[in-house]
Order: sequence, then structure tokens, then C-alpha cells
Amino acid sequence: MRVLLVGAGGVGTAITRIAARRPFLDLMVVADYDPVRAEAAVAALGAAGDRFCAERVDAGDEAQVAALLARHGCDVLLNATDPRFVMPLFRAARSAGATYLDMAMSLSRPHPERPYEECGVKLGDEQFELAAEWAEAGALALVGMGVEPGLSDVFARYAADELFDTVEEIGVRDGADLTVDGYDFAPSFSIWTTIEECLNPPVVYERGRGWFTTAPFSEPEVFDFPEGIGPVECVNVEHEEVLLMPRWVGADRVTFKYGLGREFVETLKTLHLLGLDRTEPVTVPGPDGPVAVSPRDVVAACLPDPATLGERMHGKTCAGTWVRGTKDGAPREVYLYHVVDNQWSMAEYGCQAVVWQTAVNPVVALELLATGAWSGTGVLGPEAFPAGPFLDLLTAYGSPWGMREQ
Repeated sequence: MRVLLVGAGGVGTAITRIAARRPFLDLMVVADYDPVRAEAAVAALGAAGDRFCAERVDAGDEAQVAALLARHGCDVLLNATDPRFVMPLFRAARSAGATYLDMAMSLSRPHPERPYEECGVKLGDEQFELAAEWAEAGALALVGMGVEPGLSDVFARYAADELFDTVEEIGVRDGADLTVDGYDFAPSFSIWTTIEECLNPPVVYERGRGWFTTAPFSEPEVFDFPEGIGPVECVNVEHEEVLLMPRWVGADRVTFKYGLGREFVETLKTLHLLGLDRTEPVTVPGPDGPVAVSPRDVVAACLPDPATLGERMHGKTCAGTWVRGTKDGAPREVYLYHVVDNQWSMAEYGCQAVVWQTAVNPVVALELLATGAWSGTGVLGPEAFPAGPFLDLLTAYGSPWGMREQ
């Protein structure tokens, strides 16, 4: 398998370190708009980097990306950029005849009149609109294949197939007890993406009603996370699982709730109040005259790069899927989860826990595609594939998952 990895940030760098240990990979081209980042990701692999090379690419330039795929004979494009670049990379992969994988789907747009009641353009809609084209070409786009979405969706498939006869509710629940020395506010993941998903209207799915929206941070609940993390308040957040799971897994209700914490929620609300969550450029004075800048990009530039926080970070992060339903006529409730300790991920891979947990899942998926354990055509989510091979291979990578009866 020859892979073009676009994006050499925290997650992209973690992908290279995980993939370098696996034999299925023939070549991984690590490409980034900043060639220094791509070169650093490859150089850090040392002797293990003989199957890797670095390139510069503009992820928004479809022709340039397609040409890079062709030049290196890559049969897969793995997108590790932020969601702004999903569609150009998605289209570039199709034009080049390559398989496509991402960890976040095409962006949503709120309903213009009723944003907190009705969906406008949903996450992934632009990709699913092209599903027939991919299927007719016999090509595969595996979308939402990170940790959340991604592993959480695999858990939903496993629960529906192996643990339940009927599924009443699926709720993805994400929480952590991570702290960062020296910072009062230091997100452990891309603040650009975090603002996007947290301040957009959250989507909920109900059988008979379909998809609908609520206000940001709605329906707070306290969820008790395993392995010592403990109780964390979780709130509704827009996320791809709610748009993916109902397409392949039968459930009466699907939600996504994120354990943000009160301080984080208040900070996001303040950014929104001040207009600092906006992506549209505003004009500000500069030393050489007026400059157009995106407020959200400014916020991201003012905060530390999450990939650099590992040495200062302590604690664990947990991604998981809570499922309620029946088995053999009796009610059942389980939480399927994956916990990563930052101390372990830093010692083993030199990557902080959140980016490593995100990165391991697309590498597992690539290996399953390379061996033929997973195959398909069209635009498919992780739920469209058998869960067992994925969960077995994740354990073989040295990062086992768990299950708790509720």
C-alpha cells in the first residue's frame, strides 16, 4: 500500500510513528503546506523512516494533490488536515482514482431560520451527495475514521452485532482528566476544529423524527468515565457519529456528548460573544497597511500547538460508546471504551494522548484495507464494516479496548 498523508501536524506526525512499526505499508508520502513540518515528521522516524518521504502540498489545490498522488503512485489518500480541506482532498482522490480516508467530514451549515430546531447542511452531506459516483467507479471513501468519529462507530457496530438484539439508544461519550502544566487554557486538540464542533448546533437523531438540532451545550449530564477518570459533565456537541450511525446501525436515538468542563464551555461562549469564532476575514491594521485575518485563525495562533503539550500534560483521555437496549428479552446497558494514558503514549511514541488516540485508528483501518479484511465501494462510514477485525487489530497494536456493564 502506497499512502499520501496530507497534514503533518500533531495527528499526522503520530500517524507516521504508528505506521512505521507496521509491515503492511510500502510507502507513505508525508505532505504539508509547510515543508519543514513534513520533513521533521519523517526525520523523527530515524532508521524506521526508509518507507517515508516528505513533500510540500497545498491541500486546497485539487490538481496539485492529484498530481502528487500520481507522481508517487499512491493508491490511498489519508486526510489529516482540518475539515476546511475535506472536499478538495475528497475530490482530488476521486479524480486520481485513489481510495480516500478522513477523520472529520465535510462541514455543516446551520439552518438559516431555525438553527436550533432544524438541520441545514449536515456534516458529511457534501460527501454523501457524491456516493453514487464513488460506487459506480468501484472506489472507496472511508469517512470519519479517527477515534470520534471512527472507533466510536466501530463500537456501535460491534454492540449491534454482538451484544444486543434491539438497540434503543446509542450515546457517544468523551471525557478526560487531562491537565497541562503552565497553562490556564490549553486545548489538547485543534482549537479551530473544537470551536467548529462545539459552537455549531448539536445534532440529535431519533427514529421517526430523523435528524434535528438543539442549542449548543444542551442536555448536560454527568457521566462516570472508567480507569480512574471519574465523573465528568458532558453536553451535546455537533459530531459526525450522529450523522453516520443511523445509516448503518438501527437505533431509536443517537447522541454525542463531550466532557468539556464548565471553564471550557464558558471560554467558548465568550469567543462566540466577541465574534472570535468567525472564520470570515476581518480587516485589521498592519505595519505595512490593512491586513485581512480570520478571527478564529488568530485565536488558534495565540494558543499553544496541541502537539507540543505532551511533556506538560498529565492524565488520561477516554473515547467510548454507551449503548442501551435488550438482549435475550432482558434490558442491557454497556459502555465500550478506549482509554489512553498520556504518560504511556509519550513514553512509547513521543505523542500526547489525544492526538495519538486519534491517529491509531486510521492506521488500523489502512492495514485492514491492505489485507482485504475490510473492503467496499462508495462513501462508507466505519459502521459499514465488520467490527471484530478492527477491535482485534487495535489490541494487537498494544492499545486494548474495554467494556463495562452499566
